[in-house]
Amino acid sequence: MDKLKVNLQYVMPKHGLSRLVGKFAASEAGPLTTAFIKWFIRQYDIKMEEAVQEDPKSYRTFNEFFTRPLKPGLRPLAEGDDLLLQPVDGCVSQCGPIRDERLFQAKGHDFGLKELLGGFDKDAEPFKEGHFATIYLSPQDYHRIHMPVAGTLRRMIYVPGDLFSVNPLTTQNVPGLFARNERVVTIFDTEHGPMAMVLVGATIVASIETVWAGTVTPPTGSQVFDWDYPAEGEHAIHLAKGEEMGRFKLGSTVVACFGRGMVDEFDDDFEPGKVTRLGRAMAKVQDD
Repeated sequence: MDKLKVNLQYVMPKHGLSRLVGKFAASEAGPLTTAFIKWFIRQYDIKMEEAVQEDPKSYRTFNEFFTRPLKPGLRPLAEGDDLLLQPVDGCVSQCGPIRDERLFQAKGHDFGLKELLGGFDKDAEPFKEGHFATIYLSPQDYHRIHMPVAGTLRRMIYVPGDLFSVNPLTTQNVPGLFARNERVVTIFDTEHGPMAMVLVGATIVASIETVWAGTVTPPTGSQVFDWDYPAEGEHAIHLAKGEEMGRFKLGSTVVACFGRGMVDEFDDDFEPGKVTRLGRAMAKVQDD
């Protein structure tokens, strides 16, 4: 049955299905929207007491509900200048060193650093022999993505691709999953070194957004697009540690990459299979 579930993804119209779901998720369908939100809450045991707006009727669209903000102070940020923060609520898929320009995906599968970041040598170079962390966001999770450390945006790259599911079953069975799915790559300068936050699309992900550009996809494209940003001046984009940087409308995966020599070690509670919570410690920064 698991093999059938995976094989069906190769033939199903994943982009068409995803965009159709996206249209419904963005529609203001009144009682139908509210009924679907209530079903979703029951189905996935959503903790609405954590949301600013607890009443399902307060959301005009499913997207508003899915990207609901949390109550202030609910996810306190771990203190310490030498700490990188967990950027999302989710579950650790994999983490560790980037070896020979490859990132470990699952037993028998890995994927290329350069391919993940969009195919540019200049973007991949600073992360060779660095570290990475892959975090999966399930339907029940909070779907806004935050900064592990303060940073200045230098590059954004839209990479077209497939839209396989990114659940654990697919991760274990589809080769190179995160480097073949559609994704938005963001690269930051930080005081500790370069950092890339890769927002990976998936089946029925209605859109990927960033706080500075809004919706990046859809529409989808057939070629890579890239944007450069200044380090200083009125058009520079600086984001604080713990500040929101993007969001998924329906769930997916974040792959964070850190430059060589930047990460000392990952936190003891940050390992494959462990639950993540925004703001907790993820890793220690390497001492100079």
